[in-house]
Amino acid sequence: MHTFAVARAVHGIEPLVAAEIRRSRLGVVRGVRHREVWFEAPPGADLLGLRTADDVLLAAAVVDGIGHDRSALRRLAGAARELDPGWVAGGGGGGLEVSASFVGRRNYTRFEIEDAVGAELARPSRVPYHSRSDGGRPPLGAMAWRVTIEGDQAVIAVRVADRPLHRRAYKAASIRGTLHPPVAAAMAHLAQLDSAQLGGDRLDGDRLGSARTVLDPCCGAGTTLVEARAVAGSARTRFLGFDLDPAALAAATANAAHPDFGRSPFAWTMADGGRLPVDAGSVDRVLVNPPWGRQVPPAGLLARGLGPLWREVRRVLAPGGLAVALVHGEIPDGFAVEETVEVSLSGQHPLIAVLRPR
Repeated sequence: MHTFAVARAVHGIEPLVAAEIRRSRLGVVRGVRHREVWFEAPPGADLLGLRTADDVLLAAAVVDGIGHDRSALRRLAGAARELDPGWVAGGGGGGLEVSASFVGRRNYTRFEIEDAVGAELARPSRVPYHSRSDGGRPPLGAMAWRVTIEGDQAVIAVRVADRPLHRRAYKAASIRGTLHPPVAAAMAHLAQLDSAQLGGDRLDGDRLGSARTVLDPCCGAGTTLVEARAVAGSARTRFLGFDLDPAALAAATANAAHPDFGRSPFAWTMADGGRLPVDAGSVDRVLVNPPWGRQVPPAGLLARGLGPLWREVRRVLAPGGLAVALVHGEIPDGFAVEETVEVSLSGQHPLIAVLRPR
């Protein structure tokens, strides 16, 4: 019997999540909504293997006729009341919590949705419901439920794992400005690092050869390259990370040491993003999240602008190579744009840009 699942995503990369589900044969995509992909998964599918998703949940109910007035609360409570108690019975002794969100204006709040659904979910099994309405935080171990509303349709779903997918097991260390892991994974997919698995999907894996060397000139805590390693799945690929901050390099080294990655294909080196110690034309892919100037100010040769960085990216790329960058503002000069994906991050709307040197 197939499972109705919901993958949560950063806004903007929902189509990439859907493409990953198809490529990985995790199921049949049934719908793409704001920050969600609905799909049917076959028995035994590794739902926790999704790299581009923030989280994955099992849908317990889809509720139609959810309007903008407060009668929607009664309808949602009724749907939760009708669920099989078995959905909650196996959740353990930590009780349950509910997180809600909706698109557009409503005459009720997210907390009212959470309390209407949470109270009914908890009632049959007599487990504690941990409300957020008074500013409280649910305890660790509470069964995590989610309610999302778009248009007149809501889904009530429960998290598959004990924590969201975006909280990666390898994240032993972090620094300010660390890139959100699913966005880094989306960049790796756009760089066609999984070209051997792509077949006939939306990214044409036949255009590029295998990536032998992948470079990040502003690597920070290493998130982009670690996600690239997970996506690439090739022991033959080298991953080169450069940064001027010793603390960043220490964090990257710690994160890349996770046992999942086996023998380390990573090399972390202190260097200026405007003067990389790499031969011209020696890199197949560049993945880069340049310093925004908000959490992480540009330093070294980049302190007066990112021009030196883009010159170095063009210099090190091999013929036919590809760069995927998180761009704030205008696309850098000297590149042809193959694709852009606008995402929502920290209140900003940067582009993930797929670039080829001219």
